[in-house]
Amino acid sequence: MRVTNGEIELNVIVDGPADGSHPPILCVHGWPELSHSWRNQIAHFAGAGHRIAAMDVRGYGESSKPHPVEAYTMAELCADVAAVIDAFGGRAILFGHDWGAPIVWNTAVRHPDHVLAVAGLSVPYTPLNDRFFLDVIDQVYPDKFFYQLYFQQEGVAEAEFAADPDTLLKIYWGISGEGVAEAFAEPKGRDAQFLTGMPKPGRLPDWLSAEDLALYNAAFAKGGWRGPLNRYRAQRLDWEQRAAVQGRHVTQPACFIAGTLDPVRRFMPGYDVYANADTYCDDFRGTTLIEGAGHWVQQEAPGAVNAALAAFVRGV
Repeated sequence: MRVTNGEIELNVIVDGPADGSHPPILCVHGWPELSHSWRNQIAHFAGAGHRIAAMDVRGYGESSKPHPVEAYTMAELCADVAAVIDAFGGRAILFGHDWGAPIVWNTAVRHPDHVLAVAGLSVPYTPLNDRFFLDVIDQVYPDKFFYQLYFQQEGVAEAEFAADPDTLLKIYWGISGEGVAEAFAEPKGRDAQFLTGMPKPGRLPDWLSAEDLALYNAAFAKGGWRGPLNRYRAQRLDWEQRAAVQGRHVTQPACFIAGTLDPVRRFMPGYDVYANADTYCDDFRGTTLIEGAGHWVQQEAPGAVNAALAAFVRGV
């Protein structure tokens, strides 16, 4: 299915019956992934009688890839999600992972009439406040590498990633439960590149088939890296334009799911980012941490994630 939001065209995969007996579900992926990263959830929920969709976020896959950084603000991305929901029936339950989690959290805040409930994976909800996240990170990591700071200079990460045919395999392995200990064994300095120290594994991760990897590689070879990286660069624009959403809570039913080995959990040294996932959610239904899973939680542990999501959806 193709959905338009102004000049943006969005590719949306849809499955399951359209009889309206269950609330529809829309899944939003993160970096660097595709709608395909929700394949296990689509199969599960469509088989259980739900109408379920997964979109290629703008900049990815078969969706539009505008060039300017300002095309990737959170306001623009949430408007895309709202447009898909409109085409999908007007209201939906949202699942989001990685950048898809902030996108669905913020869609619930910016477009509350569109969102029945929201499940965030890997990234808890934190509203914008008076401190810009990357300024904080710059102080916390004065001499160490932090990937989001590295991504700010246009063209640098694009060139690094395009030059290595194993970029995606290294990323998928390196922050999975299987690879995270090896990939983060040694701290990197500020002048390092993203892939420095990230090994090429001798085998595919257990959760990723050769066909899956080929699909991802083909999509990024065709679409490039600028659009996906521009989301990181648009964060300062989000902060500068924060007045309409600053400090606002998610009021819909909400839950949080993540892997215990996800490196996002340790973004702030000495602090468990996942410990207070309920802070800014007024109707929080619980946190599920999946032992041994890393960042790609819905792909690494589809059974456990599907069970947690199904329990959440039943309670909505």
